[in-house]
Amino acid sequence: MMSKMGLGLLIAAAIAAPSFAQTTTFYIAQDVKTKRCTIVDQRPADTTTVTIVGDGTVYKTRTEAEGAMKTVKVCTTN
Repeated sequence: MMSKMGLGLLIAAAIAAPSFAQTTTFYIAQDVKTKRCTIVDQRPADTTTVTIVGDGTVYKTRTEAEGAMKTVKVCTTN
């Protein structure tokens, strides 16, 4: 009886574990003064000095954000 319960708990934990994983999101942020863009992993709280580029698009990987940043016309590469 105990081994069946333990096995059941183990299976339930294995199924639920991915939902507890922290997901990281990336944004392309632009400094409003310098017009320089960077990739950040948190949405900037201060919108007076930094804006989110691309209509607030959220990227799942840093590589995806880097690729998208190359196509953004408002960002400079200085």
